[in-house]
Parts: sequence; C-alpha cells; structure tokens
Amino acid sequence: MREILPELGRWYAARNPFGLATVVAVSRSAPRDPGAAMAVGPDDEVVGSVSGGCVEGAVFELAREVVASGEARLETFGYSDEDAFAVGLTCGGEITVLVRPVTPEADPSFGAVAQSVAAREPVTVATVIDGPAARGATLAVWPDRVGGTLGATGLDVAVTADARGELALGATGLRHYGPRGERREDSVTVFLHSFAPPPRMLVFGAIDYAAAVARIGDFLGYRVTVCDARPVFATPKRFPAGVEVVVDWPHRYLRGTDTDERTVICVLTHDPKFDVPLLEEALRRPAAYIGAMGSRRTHEDRMRRLLQSDLSEPELARLRSPVGLDLGARTPEEVAVSVAAEIVALRWGGTGVALTGAARAIHRAR
Repeated sequence: MREILPELGRWYAARNPFGLATVVAVSRSAPRDPGAAMAVGPDDEVVGSVSGGCVEGAVFELAREVVASGEARLETFGYSDEDAFAVGLTCGGEITVLVRPVTPEADPSFGAVAQSVAAREPVTVATVIDGPAARGATLAVWPDRVGGTLGATGLDVAVTADARGELALGATGLRHYGPRGERREDSVTVFLHSFAPPPRMLVFGAIDYAAAVARIGDFLGYRVTVCDARPVFATPKRFPAGVEVVVDWPHRYLRGTDTDERTVICVLTHDPKFDVPLLEEALRRPAAYIGAMGSRRTHEDRMRRLLQSDLSEPELARLRSPVGLDLGARTPEEVAVSVAAEIVALRWGGTGVALTGAARAIHRAR
C-alpha cells in the first residue's frame, strides 16, 4: 500500500474514483501479507498487486464492478485441486480480499491518510469488512485525532482505542466487535491497517534470558535484535527465527543504531565492562524503555559507576533496574513475562497491580 499511495493520492485529488483491493487475511503459503494492495483507476490503469499475479485478473474485474456499483465486495481466493487452472493461488495458500470504491464522498479521510504516510506520520485505517456495519466504511486514526466513521459511535470508540494500540506496535490485522463496539461479540469484523514500522527491541547479552525475552518481544510485534560481543554465544540457532543476531560490542552497536520513542532496550549482560558503557549511550538517546538485569547489589554497583559519568539525574531516572515487575519469576521464560509486563505497563500507564479489586478502568486512554 505504501508503494502505490502516491498514485492513489493523485487520483483522489483529481476526484477520479478507483477500486481499491486490499488483502485482509491470509492462510498457509499465501504470496502476500495482509495490507498488500492493488487499485484500478482511470482508463483501467492498474497499480499494485495482491497475489503476485495469481488472481489479479479476477480482482481487476471486481474493482471495476465496485466502482460502477458503489458497493464493496469481500472475496476469498484459494487453490483448487479439481481445476488447477481456475482462478486461485497456485502456491496452495488462500487470501481474502476486500475490494471497495474510493471517492471523496465515500472516504473523506483518504487524502489526509495519503499525506500522513508520505510525511512518515503514523496512522491506522480501520475498515469494516463484514457484519451488520456498512462494508467498506473507514475510520482513520492518528495518535491525536480521527477522521471518518464506521457508522456507530460505540464502534468508533472501541476501534479507535484498538487502532492506537496497533499503531504503537505498527501491527496490522483483524479485530471483532459487536455492532456498537461490544468487545465480547464478534458480529462486526474490522481490518486495522497500521502505517508505522514495527518498533524495535534491542536485547544485549546473548544468554538464555535473552532468548526468552526475544521470543516474547517477537510475539508482541517488535522487530528484535540481539547483540553480544562474544561470537560463541551470539549465534542465530540459539534464538527464534526472525530475530536478528549481531556480534559487536554493545555500546558500539547502539551508537550506530537509530532509536525512537517506541524503542525498547533490554540490557541483560549484567557485566560492568559491557553494560556501563552501553547504558551511558542508551540513557542519552530516545527510547520508550531502558531496562537492565541484575541483582540489587549489581544495580547499586552499576549506579555508582554511572554516577561518575556526566549523565543527568533525569537521564539516570529513566533506567528500570532491576528489570521487570515483581512476579516471583524464576525461569528465563517467567522473567521474560515479567520484563514484557513492565514494558506494556510503562507504555499504557498501567500500575502492575492485580485487576481483582482494582478501582481503575481496565482499558484507559494513553
């Protein structure tokens, strides 16, 4: 979608209606991920792709039909064993595609979304794909505002809250609600498409605890990198698939790495020759969370060393150490849950106390 949005923005600004097809769900070995898009515009011009060529012909016809009718369509394409030449995916997977007409009247926020994506401003687009709500209705959600509506105030409120949560992670996927946003119902299916890169989790120290933290970080939607100066420990086979493993001195690697306000930094080395210069670098740069593993004695020794640097009190106060919430964790996996719980609580302003008996709202505004 990012690649074709500039052209779609031009069509939209010229008030040329077009049909937009978006992959909203996949299974097995589907060739494209959710969010892949194809559009058919003026003079039957085509941009983008939803399957790498397998079903584009059928989607082209659907896009023309929805522009003519003004009604969105939801179609699923899969491989047919009975007729391998039928419309479908020869890779054996399955994709579900929402095809909807886009005009200034049908989607008044589309132009603003295209501008935000071009400017690298985060935004999530929520689109109804099934249920009693109007299929194809859209709600654009920015961190500080919204545009459009899904047709019901309660649904807009619930989807806005979830959209901002997905935006914080750069995640895309399906959510289910009742017609007025009821979270315990699933009659309305909404596709949340986030235009933000996934946040980074930087894990320093290639130990067993790092493998568990990397695994839960990947599960939460972070792009995880594990870094250690010791090549005997920093090997990809010790970590989950999809986790980047780097052999380098931690402070040197961090110095050459971009971070932002969503970045999570977990220092698990608990060795002063690694973690002190690393934390001196980390505490001076933008990050959502900076945590360091170690006992209270290790923490006190670490703080004494850091106090000898020129770090300010506000910078030192950013350090979460010992890392994690008090869950009584023992195993690497339990410690990883403790660390993840602290990261989530810090992001959303949670207290970390049990919800049983708590007076505060379960889902609070950020």
